[in-house]
Amino acid sequence: MACSSYQPGREQPTLTEANGTTDAATTHRGAQFGDTNSQGGPVETKINEIADGIYRLSTWVPNVAPPAGFTFNQFLIDGEEPLLFHAGHRQMFPLISDAVSRIRPVEDLRWITFGHVEADECGGMNQWLAAAPRAQVAHGALGCDVSLNDLCDRPPRPLSYGEVIDLGSKRVRHIDTPHVPHGWEARILYEETTGTLFCGDLFTQLGNGPALVTTDIVEPAIDAELMFHAMTMAPNTTPVLASLADLQPTTLALMHGSSFTGDGGAALRNLATELHDRCLASR
Repeated sequence: MACSSYQPGREQPTLTEANGTTDAATTHRGAQFGDTNSQGGPVETKINEIADGIYRLSTWVPNVAPPAGFTFNQFLIDGEEPLLFHAGHRQMFPLISDAVSRIRPVEDLRWITFGHVEADECGGMNQWLAAAPRAQVAHGALGCDVSLNDLCDRPPRPLSYGEVIDLGSKRVRHIDTPHVPHGWEARILYEETTGTLFCGDLFTQLGNGPALVTTDIVEPAIDAELMFHAMTMAPNTTPVLASLADLQPTTLALMHGSSFTGDGGAALRNLATELHDRCLASR
């Protein structure tokens, strides 16, 4: 499918444009992520629908991995019980919550999810819990036991392998992927009705590409891995990627870089091969 912008033909307003002011949280965010991009414009979160009812919220930060910069992406599944995948950095909460509010009221959120415990994935989770009174963090049971039972302001929902959360018109399946891409508590979500795999840090890319591509995403991911060495490269890496490929996803939702539509199974198998042949050998 073709990617559609949330409001075709219209640039989404930035937080400061929408409010007519720069609040303390935005100023504090700027201390780490920068208030302007390389063209001198404000850092902003852009909205694109990458699959039916699934919205990519993307913030390009030029001073992370310059000169290409780096995108930090969240995904909103707009169902009867809306789900957010990636809570984002705590300092980015004003930008991201403003973007969510242009799709659904923030207080409607029911589920807060992410791939593993890192600041860019879950730093803002308690701000989301405060803003959405019915929201609950949902993660694998291991992640809850190790970290989230203590870190979350409200008790999280622990999920077992293969457990499904029914959002109404959408269904998300929890898949434990320990140490893939990294982190003992790592996991992936798969939205069954659209065939969308929420990949987290898998296929991480540099730069600020289109919201959705049909072109190769493996080579840019290998380039980034050779720079960052972020993958664990554990004995289970190839088998885990093969099991995800067996789902035959048609959309791959990436946290860093352009999302992909096409043969997601082939992309995952190619990623496994290239990681083994090129990245493991470089360590």
